[in-house]
Formats: sequence, structure tokens, C-alpha cells
Amino acid sequence: MPDEIKGDKLEPDDFPVHAERTELKTQDGEKIAEAKSKKIAEDIAQRLNEQAHREEEDRWSA
Repeated sequence: MPDEIKGDKLEPDDFPVHAERTELKTQDGEKIAEAKSKKIAEDIAQRLNEQAHREEEDRWSA
């Protein structure tokens, strides 16, 4: 049986996300996705964190 994966929506409190081997996890260690390789997982985590940072900056400037 596959590991339990978080629902389909990330919340601001989930960030920053990080890669642990091929798994992507929230800052609380909750698994949110699995990639085909460690490199892909790291790239996805970086992109998600950058996007979340941009969205947070947009909220501040509004």
C-alpha cells in the first residue's frame, strides 16, 4: 500500500517544502508528492518555494 500523501492543496503554513530523497515534504514533514528522482524532487521543491515567496511578496505589496 502506498504511503499516505497530503490532499490536493498546499497552504502557506506548508512552506518551505523540501526534498527528502524522491519525496517532497512540507516543513512539518508531511509527504505531499513523490518524484522519479532526487534531482527532480529538489527542482520541484525549489520552484514551489520560489513561487510561494513571490505570492507572499505580492500580498505584502498590495
